[in-house]
Amino acid sequence: MILFINKFSVDITQMTKHTLFVCKSCHRSSEELAENQPCDGSILLDKITSLYSEKFATEELEIQSVGCLWACSRGCVVALSSPEKPTYLLVDLPPDAENASALLEFTQMYINNRKGAFMWEKLPKELESAIFASIPSVLTKPEG
Repeated sequence: MILFINKFSVDITQMTKHTLFVCKSCHRSSEELAENQPCDGSILLDKITSLYSEKFATEELEIQSVGCLWACSRGCVVALSSPEKPTYLLVDLPPDAENASALLEFTQMYINNRKGAFMWEKLPKELESAIFASIPSVLTKPEG
């Protein structure tokens, strides 16, 4: 299936089945970073990729860093997406191992769920207040 976005065509059947986008420029403090100090988003990305390679590695997932997810006042921010499932935008994530692990647990649930839908009580407790938006798939059929 070819999807046209702003004059560009994308064959969504060639997309990775599931993608975890991690904003690498997020910083949870309004304080200026010292020179060569990594942003919180980069720290979270490193923790996610380390845990992923140790415990969760699957060909069903691509972890991709992005420059900005436009939710700067709500950092750290990630998005979990698949062509045929809703995209979840998660915000206010501390860049620690507990949240990285919870994100990968949620990602595994997402991969294993055919529709990508969840009941709130099934979410890892670290993420209960982190889900900011559930965005329908571009392949969602119109209602009615």
